[in-house]
Parts: sequence; C-alpha cells; structure tokens
Amino acid sequence: MPVVYIETTIIGYLTARSSDAVIFQARQQLTRQWWNEERGKYELVTSQLVVDEASTGDLTAGAERLVYLAGMPLLDIEHPAVPVLADRLIAEHLLPWKAAADARHVAVSAVFGVDYLLTWNCTHIANAATLPGIYRVLRDAGYEPPLIATPQEFSGNG
Repeated sequence: MPVVYIETTIIGYLTARSSDAVIFQARQQLTRQWWNEERGKYELVTSQLVVDEASTGDLTAGAERLVYLAGMPLLDIEHPAVPVLADRLIAEHLLPWKAAADARHVAVSAVFGVDYLLTWNCTHIANAATLPGIYRVLRDAGYEPPLIATPQEFSGNG
C-alpha cells in the first residue's frame, strides 16, 4: 500500500471552522473528500513535528486536530539525516530559513521513503516553481523524493 505523509495543513483544513473565503471553502471540501473517500487506499504516516504544530493554539481546536492524528505512525523527525537534508534545502534557497519546519517535513518524508507528501502549503512545499529543485536536492542526496501534492491532485486517482 502506498505511504502518504500527512502534513499539518491537511489536519488544519479537516478541522477548521467554515469560512466565507471561496478558496478556503474549496480546499476544505477537497480535503474532507480526500479524507473520506481516498485515505483508505494509503498507509498514512506523520511526524512529531505535525503533532506539535497541530497542538498549538486553541486547546479545544488542538484536541480536535489530534484526534485525526491518533494512531498514525510517527516518522522519526530526529533521525540524523533529517536536519542535514532540511538544511540543504534551505542552503539551496528552495525554502527560506523561516520555513525550516517545512523543510523538515520534506526531509523526513524523503529519508523514510514515503511515496507521497500531502499538503496545502503551496508557498513553501507544493510550489511548482521550487519543486524541481527540491526533487533534485533530494535525489542528489541519495533519496527518492516523495511526490508532493495537494488533495485536489489526488481525488479520484488513488
């Protein structure tokens, strides 16, 4: 079964309150559709970094986010190769220093051979302008990159 790394934005859209913003509504609907219809086709994994990020903010909302992560295997974000690879992505100017956590999501997915990284972070992770460089750095380091995608790109194709 293919393995999907669930990044924090996915959990955020699953649990967020409704919004009047059309793009937000569409992403929320697509995320929920993927979660309900597609996730059973994959083995879902995450990391302690996602758990930590999902726990922040409002206590009630954080608890709700953690329900979705409960029981999901955690990839070892402390593996020695993860910070090295994340730093390389930043050094190559593919992600900014302020997005070090995002670089770690990409790195842990690659280090553990995950097939897909599911995210709505199109600024730093699922960015068409930087993905070729991200994939190059991962391959140059000896890792097959995960396919980085949004739920919209998955729906109906699992």
